Amino acid sequence: MLVVGKQGSVSLVLGLLLAGALAGCSSTAQLATYPSVYGQKPAAAAQLTDEEAVSMQSRLTALAAARQSGSISEAEYQRRLKELQLLAEQHGTDTLKQIAN
Repeated sequence: MLVVGKQGSVSLVLGLLLAGALAGCSSTAQLATYPSVYGQKPAAAAQLTDEEAVSMQSRLTALAAARQSGSISEAEYQRRLKELQLLAEQHGTDTLKQIAN
């Protein structure tokens, strides 16, 4: 049993115990139980891949070209544009719902 006669000694002993406990927290074995703020974390929801971005860009470019060339009507262009705008508006809330589940 450790008997400490002075207040400073108690602080020293508690400080050493705390330092020892904190030193053990840096172990990589504890990453499974404690959250880590270091490194790359996986996304909460699926992210847009480079291929998907290129595909979407191609679709939008083709839509604009079709409108310019007159191969689709203004009504069809507006319908497709509205569809894409609706997707953009709802994507955030839909993704948040997926994350919450």
